[in-house]
Amino acid sequence: MAAHDNHGAAYGNHGSLKSYIIGFVLSIVLTVVPLVAVLGADLGRTATMIVILAAAVLQFAIQLLFFMHLREGENARWNIMSLLLGVLILVTVVGGSIWIMTYNTVAH
Repeated sequence: MAAHDNHGAAYGNHGSLKSYIIGFVLSIVLTVVPLVAVLGADLGRTATMIVILAAAVLQFAIQLLFFMHLREGENARWNIMSLLLGVLILVTVVGGSIWIMTYNTVAH
């Protein structure tokens, strides 16, 4: 039993009820905000898309920090660096694909 207690102390406040409740409430808020922007707000198309995109990015960060415990543990720095590398590769592939599809028109 002592080894389990030491494991919890070494990893900080891993999975506390308080962190789960905060993450859950923030996730609910970040789900309702785009819904309100689409259904009730008189925003233009661009503003609505920006609200949805911002809420999605924040929701992604909340999930990583509160539920997947990205910043906790012995190798938290490596986890964050791996995530950033993955995001960089994703942005490069998606951005490059959009760029190619946009400017790959052949003039006849």
